[in-house]
Amino acid sequence: YPNSVGFLRNTLRARRCDLVMGIASGADMVMSTNPYYRSSYVIVTRRADGPDADAINDPRLRALKIGVIAGTPPADLMAAGGLMANARPYHLHIDTRAEAPGKQMIEDLAGGQIDAALLWGPIAGYFARRHGDLMRIVPLLKDAKSSRMTFYISMGVRPGEIEWKNTVNQLIRDNQAAVTAILKDYGVPLLDARDN
Repeated sequence: YPNSVGFLRNTLRARRCDLVMGIASGADMVMSTNPYYRSSYVIVTRRADGPDADAINDPRLRALKIGVIAGTPPADLMAAGGLMANARPYHLHIDTRAEAPGKQMIEDLAGGQIDAALLWGPIAGYFARRHGDLMRIVPLLKDAKSSRMTFYISMGVRPGEIEWKNTVNQLIRDNQAAVTAILKDYGVPLLDARDN
């Protein structure tokens, strides 16, 4: 089902599925399981010529063309920092069956159409690793704390389904090492509770 307005209403709430993976812990309309990983938005640059920036307010970004998904926390920080003239926007609400703005952004970075990409870490890590060692991925941990960049990620179940939530929590506990290995294999940048 496309990741768009009405996603939860038309899937989990309509009983077309019983579990939604990849939900920010504490999201509305679901009961969150225990988180199974934590990640952040990142800045991706080309190792050969991109700056090793680790924050959106890095002055070196002022002269660069920056890819950003509209409506995300990095876009808000770009706007607050006066960087929107440098932005190349990519759509947030799309039909994921036909479009992949994260993939397109990384392809544009590899091809030189943009100089930096601001993306959700798991998407950036997955597509950047397809380019071998060409890309540098740095978590955005130093920007204004008023804009949240890190998230615990859980699975979502229907409100009131406590027994099912407890079952999934037990499965997460029992399989956490395997889950973490899969996430690493897919290039997902992982953070602990202290942002390490």
